[in-house]
Amino acid sequence: MCAHRNALWIALVAAVAWGGTALAAESAGPSFSCAKVDTGSIEQMVCTDAALSALDRKLAEVYGEATGKAANEHPPALKAEQRGWIKGRDDCWKADDRRACVEEQYRLRIAELQAKYRLVRAIGPVRFACDGQAANELTATFFETDPPTMIAERGDAVSLMVGQPAASGARYQGRNESFWEHQGEARVTWGYGAPEMTCRKAP
Repeated sequence: MCAHRNALWIALVAAVAWGGTALAAESAGPSFSCAKVDTGSIEQMVCTDAALSALDRKLAEVYGEATGKAANEHPPALKAEQRGWIKGRDDCWKADDRRACVEEQYRLRIAELQAKYRLVRAIGPVRFACDGQAANELTATFFETDPPTMIAERGDAVSLMVGQPAASGARYQGRNESFWEHQGEARVTWGYGAPEMTCRKAP
């Protein structure tokens, strides 16, 4: 009888341990199901890479927070942007270093959402007067994301820029805008082919 009870106890412990292992494996995967991903796809790469899976779970968490902030957004752009981002991530199959491309896509998207929807601590807004004209003003808000980001506003235009390596000061690059600040003075390009402006912190 005692032996029978011991066998049952061992079986129970083994079942619990196996279940815990399966649960841990499942929780270590990405936010999406890996059951039906295509062989050789970017999704399969994410499923089989622990670091990329962790980034996918992080993005899902940040996207959920952003969704809450975007509830009253008009027009509702977040879902469409996310679909576009997924397409861009999946286009990494064309890259020479696919894994590096996928990792960068995740990191940039997480940082973009955190900045755009104010999900992390921010410094600013900081006002800059450009080319010696108080009316020619640029407002910058800096976000503690990874990589660092900033949102610059000038008139009715808004640009989200990402931190770039710099020997000195802080450098950021947007789609057609750039910002390099050093000791309270910033060199700013605003728009494709636009001349560089010199901007200083406004009092």
